[in-house]
Amino acid sequence: MAGSRQLHIAVGFDGDGTKTECAVLDGEGITLATGVAGPSNPQWANPHRLGTGPDASFSELAQAAAEALANAHLNPRQVEAVCAGLAGAGRRSMIRNAIVFLAHEFPDALTHVTTDCEVALEAAVGAGAGVVVIAGTRSSAFGRNDAGETAQAGGFGRSIGDDGSAYEIGRRAVAWMARSRDQGTPAKLLSDIIFATLNCHTWEELAERIAQNPDAVFPLLFPAVVSAAGLDDNAARDILYAAAVDLAATGLTVVRRLGLEEIEFPLVKCGGVFGVSPVMEEMFDVLVASGAPHVAISRLEVPVAVGAARLAARLARDEGRVAVYGRNS
Repeated sequence: MAGSRQLHIAVGFDGDGTKTECAVLDGEGITLATGVAGPSNPQWANPHRLGTGPDASFSELAQAAAEALANAHLNPRQVEAVCAGLAGAGRRSMIRNAIVFLAHEFPDALTHVTTDCEVALEAAVGAGAGVVVIAGTRSSAFGRNDAGETAQAGGFGRSIGDDGSAYEIGRRAVAWMARSRDQGTPAKLLSDIIFATLNCHTWEELAERIAQNPDAVFPLLFPAVVSAAGLDDNAARDILYAAAVDLAATGLTVVRRLGLEEIEFPLVKCGGVFGVSPVMEEMFDVLVASGAPHVAISRLEVPVAVGAARLAARLARDEGRVAVYGRNS
């Protein structure tokens, strides 16, 4: 291992199916500036721009970086360490492509590409032990124990299952509408809120929009389900309870694999699904605590992009070399 080195500028990316955030940190770990762009997960369609896949994803990364560096009055050659935490970066081909892209964008920087899970854990606990449960457009859990062993659960994508994610909550809401419609007992409140959220007037119109681009429909319905649940709609509450069960199960899978059930450790909740529904949040906390009685549950307070930049700086200081990782198991 090379000796530690003094760093001055580190850049971190948090890229998922909703947006891309970039953070620029100085050598003291102080955030100098941030930038935001569209989705950068190549597995998800981008409803705001033409084109999907790696090229469109890397375009969003470049845009977020350009904004952040401009706000910090820096240029790419001043960046010494970069870390990109990308949803969907579990595949080696994606990692290789991202490395090539970042090497071109930041020619003088040491580079690390990994999943959004690893950078979220860095934002939550640094290099220490703990578990992070991510629930946004997608869902997953990732953790590390005191021995440095890591484990991940979920994060397989919408085709296989992102249980508890905003996408899955929206999909379940529409599925509930479909079943109720077939049975002649529509869940009227939930249906009305969903139609209003999408500015959609008929079932046929809704079905057509889903067929054209489900990524532009299902995640947007999460707030509609929360609103309906707040008005005591039983269907909406059931959907949120089911999401809480799924997310708790995903988190506890990581807890068990790391042998954390009977010891004290932090579990940090990350993503837009958390913090908006008291009934869902309470259910999640109770279920996790039932399987890990010494857990300390909290919400993530540090932006994930800042965690990515911190990880970039730490790896560059500790290793002094390019670090390339895929999905941790």
